Amino acid sequence: MMAIPFQPPDRSRDVPVWRQIEQQVLQQIRSGQLRGGVRLPSALELARQFNVNRHTVRRALDALEERGVIHGDPARGLRVREECYDYPIGRRTSFSRNMHNLNVSSGNKVLGTALVTPPQRVAESLALARGEGAWWIESSAYAEGRVLDHGQAWFPARRFPRLDEVFQRTGSVSRTLAEFGITDYFRSYTRVTARLAGPATAGVLDQSPELPVLEVESLNVDGNNQPVQYGLTCFAAERVQLVLSTSER
Repeated sequence: MMAIPFQPPDRSRDVPVWRQIEQQVLQQIRSGQLRGGVRLPSALELARQFNVNRHTVRRALDALEERGVIHGDPARGLRVREECYDYPIGRRTSFSRNMHNLNVSSGNKVLGTALVTPPQRVAESLALARGEGAWWIESSAYAEGRVLDHGQAWFPARRFPRLDEVFQRTGSVSRTLAEFGITDYFRSYTRVTARLAGPATAGVLDQSPELPVLEVESLNVDGNNQPVQYGLTCFAAERVQLVLSTSER
């Protein structure tokens, strides 16, 4: 929670006190002093800062919720609403392409890589033989300074030797696969589940463990329908809106 220097309302003005409070908070949001995702002080704390009663503060906060600039509930408190990006998921899905189309600066951070014997579900999805290895890559993706997702991906190791080094250098699945001769690939399936973030994912996403994430399980295949990537990605639900597309592009 940020400490914001609010000023007591001017009772000599011909503007209701609650409206003055609403205007002050709104001005702080629009100026960037209260950024998206920041939790507001409680109604009691705001009442102390503004030297008014809680009912007056509550009316101002209700007006801000109606405007759609803050949101929340009594259990988690009120937060400044974050900008939510539309993230298309279709036959071809690429984080870098989606961010480029939104004209926002973005990138990836590699959190870990390893050559592993993958879980059974991953091995079956990638059509691996018993005991066959896969490259595991854990990463996070961000846009305009905000972390949007926490992802894990597995790739057949026999087909992609030293893939971990290539990904560390390129920071992109599409550019990595292109270096192995796969210039186009397709989404075989996508499954989306909503759940609470939990401590590990919340730490990466820099959000509360009690806030929701959209967990996306996916499989990408090449032009011969051979699996190239199994993914499990958690998107911050308050920052990303998944848009399912039926387009063949």
